[in-house]
Amino acid sequence: MSRLDDFRARKNDLFKSSDQSPLDSVQREQFSALAYFPENADLALTLPMDRSAAGTDIVLDTSDGQQRQYRRVGTIEVPVRGEPARFTLFAMPGHTRLFLPFMDGTTGVESYKGGRYLEPRERPDGQVEVDFNYAYNPYCAYGDGWSCPIPPEENRVTPRIEAGEQEFKG
Repeated sequence: MSRLDDFRARKNDLFKSSDQSPLDSVQREQFSALAYFPENADLALTLPMDRSAAGTDIVLDTSDGQQRQYRRVGTIEVPVRGEPARFTLFAMPGHTRLFLPFMDGTTGVESYKGGRYLEPRERPDGQVEVDFNYAYNPYCAYGDGWSCPIPPEENRVTPRIEAGEQEFKG
């Protein structure tokens, strides 16, 4: 079993069995597994980050009409089937954990209409590890009552990112 397969199996178990699951009790009873795109090695990347826009703030709207403040950390350019896709990486004020909310050519078709999330990791050398095979749906994709940041225009790209979690059909 690969590291990704193990991750997906553990996530399925959490969704099925844990009190921390975003699924309600009826959904959990009927749940078997999340749907994923096949693993795509071309979308597991280590990329340089452009920090020229770092430090500027942005307010992201959320699915429940609220707003959350984030700080731009930098941008990355991802080659997707020969097409460049540029994304801004964010962090919450006072935090260093990177956050990449995005929409792509699969949004609303094979993947959740509200976009997907990814949490890239910055390496000590300043580059960023970005593996779209770990892209996931926000909890809003599974039911009401969640407050999920909506990806901003700067992270809405045309290329299809065929990796990670697909739309939840439950």
